[in-house]
Amino acid sequence: MSQSRRMSLVEAITNVAVGYGLAVAMQILVFPWFGLYPSLSQNLAIGVLFTGASLIRGYALRRLFERWR
Repeated sequence: MSQSRRMSLVEAITNVAVGYGLAVAMQILVFPWFGLYPSLSQNLAIGVLFTGASLIRGYALRRLFERWR
């Protein structure tokens, strides 16, 4: 059974939201180990940058593998 376009969109949005939340949580936990103490707003902004990079990477790899197929 194939996935509907709507459910594909829901899955993609959920994946991005969970990834963003995980990135910010990991930053809050890990950065202090390295002597970094960004504010919550800085952590949120850094999370946006990492999430954007992840989206671009995922899209580029998907297109690359689609070309090879």
